[in-house]
Amino acid sequence: MNQENATPSSTVVPMLLTFLAGAALGAVVTALATPRSGPELRGDLGALGRRARTRAGAMADQAGAAWNGIKERTGMAAEDLKRGVTDSVNDLRG
Repeated sequence: MNQENATPSSTVVPMLLTFLAGAALGAVVTALATPRSGPELRGDLGALGRRARTRAGAMADQAGAAWNGIKERTGMAAEDLKRGVTDSVNDLRG
């Protein structure tokens, strides 16, 4: 898709996934680069995974709600368009 035809909703998901991937990579590098004992590091990584899972779930819920809103508005717009075309055809027929 070229940038001229890009809509805000078509660019949000790739940007969000890129951000999340970068944040996860940064957190893992930081966790591994910080001097800690094995059990302590495993505990930190486990906590990091739980936080990431919780945040990802919340973001998925928000994305689902946004998608449902888009579907609803698109359906309403399609109905309005259908009604307008039907009215125009009826007006032309007389």
